[in-house]
Amino acid sequence: MFKKIYIASDHAGFELKEKLEKFLLDLNLEVEDCGPHLFDASDDYPDFIIPAAKKVAKDPENSCGIILGGSGQGEAIAANKVNGIRSVVFYGGDFKIIELARTHNNANVLSFGARFLSEDDAKTAVKLWLKTEFEGGRHENRIKKILDFEKTHNA
Repeated sequence: MFKKIYIASDHAGFELKEKLEKFLLDLNLEVEDCGPHLFDASDDYPDFIIPAAKKVAKDPENSCGIILGGSGQGEAIAANKVNGIRSVVFYGGDFKIIELARTHNNANVLSFGARFLSEDDAKTAVKLWLKTEFEGGRHENRIKKILDFEKTHNA
């Protein structure tokens, strides 16, 4: 399990971020809120998401990120611009996708579409995502290829 969780959102994900942060703290997990710290309907998600993703990328073995926005799509795109980040989007549906994101893709940032997801489903997804380990094996080489590409093409 990850030792530290970085959490960030934009205005559309702010309310759910606050609830998930409390939920994670109640589970006795170490959480750092990367913002926003106050609701601002005109904020821009890259201002919070990219710093959170950079923190995850500095310690990918021990940390992960949970990011939130209206759809979660833009947030995942922003996070994925940071070398070493593998962000996936979840906005409801089959929870199996959460397991596959961890077991096959070693996803280290989970992006929620807050406008499409209930608080209970978000909590269920977080618990599942945090307890699911990377499978390794045949998937390790695929992740290595992504990391190698990032090193040579995104300097």
